[in-house]
Amino acid sequence: MLHRSPHDEAASCDTMDGLLFVNKTRGNGIVRVLAIVPAYNEEECLANTVQELTETCPDVDYLVVNDGSSDDTPRICDELALSHIDLPVNCGLTSAVKAGMKYAMRHGYDAAVQIDSDGQHIPRYIPIMAKALEEQHADVVIASRNLAGGGAVGARGAGAKLITAIIRQTTGAVITDPTSGMRMYNRAMIEKLARGFDLAPEPDTIALLIRRGAKVVEVPAEMRERQGGTSYLHFMSSISYMARTCLSILLFQWFR
Repeated sequence: MLHRSPHDEAASCDTMDGLLFVNKTRGNGIVRVLAIVPAYNEEECLANTVQELTETCPDVDYLVVNDGSSDDTPRICDELALSHIDLPVNCGLTSAVKAGMKYAMRHGYDAAVQIDSDGQHIPRYIPIMAKALEEQHADVVIASRNLAGGGAVGARGAGAKLITAIIRQTTGAVITDPTSGMRMYNRAMIEKLARGFDLAPEPDTIALLIRRGAKVVEVPAEMRERQGGTSYLHFMSSISYMARTCLSILLFQWFR
């Protein structure tokens, strides 16, 4: 159930970091962006994440997807009247993002960007990503920590470098930050992710889309540590995640 429609879609503009970010209705060649904010037990971070998003990017609509949270996330969504939908049970990140993509597709958005609800992703990069999407005629824009001089460290960093190497080997494309969760998709990709039962917001899907002709570009972006709560990824789950992703890129996706 949708509890609140995203805000006004009238033409407007805002200047951020020297960029003129124009947000108009469809048909004018300028993107209408929906920020999809998956949230599972993010009571510590969600309110601040949405506040920063709306204050930094007032022309960007947002949709919180409450993924069956068992903490106070649903109450926060209701009490603050956040634009949100509630999944009846915890379905996982893929289902939460897919729900957001279905909403974006049905409401005619030109682009959708995933913003983690834990405060790691910085909204001021959204206009930069939208500019790259439009000017470079890209299908997917990835916010890259590596291009900004950062990146994952430890086991996750090593795994990310391995995924980068495998994507380059199988597609010829160099994706410096394949595990970045801050990605923007154009309308065609929104429809693919909304309709494709086997497409997830993961690096193997990016590799698959590249092999099928999608143009993927990256922009430099800094990211923060999680601002509260606990990540579901720990050392062993990170190793398992990286192994599954590499195996999918090397083997399984060739049968999709």
